[in-house]
Amino acid sequence: MTDLEHKVFTQVRAIISNEEQVIGRRGILIPLKKAIIADGDIRNVIDIVSSDPALAAHMLWRSNAAISGAGVTTKNRSLKDALIRLGQVNIYRYAFTFYLKERLDELPQPYKKLVHGYWSLTESIAADAVDSLHHMEGVDISPDEVQTLALFSVFGEIIALTAFAFLNAESQESFPLSIIKSLIDNQKQALTIEAFESLGLDEELKDEFMVAHNLRQTRNANSPGLVLRRVLSMRNQLIKPL
Repeated sequence: MTDLEHKVFTQVRAIISNEEQVIGRRGILIPLKKAIIADGDIRNVIDIVSSDPALAAHMLWRSNAAISGAGVTTKNRSLKDALIRLGQVNIYRYAFTFYLKERLDELPQPYKKLVHGYWSLTESIAADAVDSLHHMEGVDISPDEVQTLALFSVFGEIIALTAFAFLNAESQESFPLSIIKSLIDNQKQALTIEAFESLGLDEELKDEFMVAHNLRQTRNANSPGLVLRRVLSMRNQLIKPL
């Protein structure tokens, strides 16, 4: 790593550790996390999600997308039904990615275009992973766990590029895109783990991400990470190739 790359790497990591700066709007996520940690009445969670109609609609759409193709003939028609079926961990993961995408839409060019390319890749991987699960027999894996995990497939790249955009906007000197490209290529694992640890995501998500990218092995035949690993391998997206 060159001196310039090390300088940018250090500053990007500092931005990643600032949850509010990276994710932006926290009005829903903070009380949602508190309600989930408290493990209280699901009605509290429903009320919080319902307070943002756009998030509520997104939750319903994501929930139905996950079960589509699984032989389920009745979709969730109400937010309450969807949230009860999802489980609180998946609710938070979906909400997190919703507000992350909202934050990405605010980035200036050329970062917005680049990060949207990563986001399109993420959505495509998630669709393939859920479809792959629906064609598997003899497993007991939640399609929402597969979908929420897959939405973090290239999480490190997205967060690093977002942090780099903020760095260049605030710095007196402009750093070339080639610097962050080099860091993403060579420090992807470190940046990704940093993002998971700094942004308050659940430990199980990080563990399954490690399984998905072949960074950790598991004996759990019902691991959503193993489902995603197959898709990432076919797309040459594994951090540690098979």
